[in-house]
Amino acid sequence: MALNETPDTVHWPETHYVFLEKVGPIPQNAPQAWAEFHKFMPELQARNNVTGAMSLYKTGPQIYRAGYMLAAPPAELPPGLRYEKFPGGKYTRFVLQGPYPQLGPATGRTFELVAEQRIPLRDDFNIEHYVNDPRKTPEAELITEILLPTA
Repeated sequence: MALNETPDTVHWPETHYVFLEKVGPIPQNAPQAWAEFHKFMPELQARNNVTGAMSLYKTGPQIYRAGYMLAAPPAELPPGLRYEKFPGGKYTRFVLQGPYPQLGPATGRTFELVAEQRIPLRDDFNIEHYVNDPRKTPEAELITEILLPTA
């Protein structure tokens, strides 16, 4: 697994975010949420300027949001999707290079590293920012930023 184990601190900007939310076990819900969300992509792109993809998640209670970042508030939303202006803030960032199935183990390792390094976290959503497009990028070259909310 190609995970950087020396994180840096970043400020995530305020973000227009459209998402599909699932509550319950994240390992089962994450793939389902993305499968359902991708069905809305043609309609979203036709009406909005999509700037990227990210998921927001909490581990207690387990909440997973699969979604897209937009340049502005959405013009229209298909039924079943939600919008919010995500406030952003200070985050500890780890970077994973490789296929998405490595995200579970990589995320587990980031939480271990945060505990070992005594990095204080705040109660907020964690972020997985998918830096490149899996439709155009070989799996081994996918980049995912794993961002944990820092106190």
